[in-house]
Amino acid sequence: MVLSPALRSFVDYSGTGRRRARALRRAAGVALTPAMYPRGPVVPTYWWDMHPNFGDEMTPWLLPHFGIAPVHRAPSRARLVGVGSILEHLPTDFAGVVWGSGLIDDRPRPLPNATVVAVRGALTREHLGVPSTTVLGDPALLVSRLIPRPRVRWRLGLVPHGHHRDHPNFLAPAKNFPAEVRVINVHDRPARTVRRIAACDAILTTSLHGLVVADAYGIPAAWTVLQPALSGGDFKFRDYETVVTPSATRRYDFRPGETLTQLAARTRRADAAAVAVAMQGLDASVGTLHDIFAGEVRRPFSAAVDLLSASASRRGPS
Repeated sequence: MVLSPALRSFVDYSGTGRRRARALRRAAGVALTPAMYPRGPVVPTYWWDMHPNFGDEMTPWLLPHFGIAPVHRAPSRARLVGVGSILEHLPTDFAGVVWGSGLIDDRPRPLPNATVVAVRGALTREHLGVPSTTVLGDPALLVSRLIPRPRVRWRLGLVPHGHHRDHPNFLAPAKNFPAEVRVINVHDRPARTVRRIAACDAILTTSLHGLVVADAYGIPAAWTVLQPALSGGDFKFRDYETVVTPSATRRYDFRPGETLTQLAARTRRADAAAVAVAMQGLDASVGTLHDIFAGEVRRPFSAAVDLLSASASRRGPS
């Protein structure tokens, strides 16, 4: 079957049709979000938008709830960059604001012209060469400010990265114990994915934001590395863990055939005090964003129009 260009644009997540549909949904979300009233800043922002992933969608989902409307722009045109391992996408002369972003691998990446409000972890901070007082933490920790924890429905949640969504051994516990184990789809929208993670007693994940969301709710969690390997290996996990479990790691070596009890026993909670410090710093960083972008304030309807007008812009690095 040969698809017409118009239909192909709707089938392809990065195509023009799908981009416009997402822009329409985000514009409606901004217009309906109470935190955007009576007005809030509209900021050209970069996040990865080339395939569906709830972690990559954290930036456009979170910021309107804190009174900021991000309008997607290519890295070279952005004034703000948020959640994700996306700092390598930025030009070296980037002069915008970094909010909770991280590097993808263990190499120096100075951005001397950037205003660094927060970064994901101490390893990213070191490689950027920014002050030791810089706020540390992944902004996805703030999800628990927005969504109360629901009733627990599953004993264990499995959060496979998109590369591992068909990994038979990792998903086997859900097949063997369907009433007690939930496979959580990272390609779903942020709010739904967050609620499903929060409805688990424990989390095993190969997705970084599966770990971050679990920590936001104080849920015991552990992470592992599977094949195919992720870009950058385990760097982003190690970077994040410098913030919430600075003296230990929750990485485990995956072994097929373990019982549900054995799997749940591998999980541990993040350091509650460390998570609280990170969340307090991230709360303060939102105030800093408002200070920086105070001159960009608009009414919600105008913000929604800006989001729609940006829908045809290029979504990948540039």
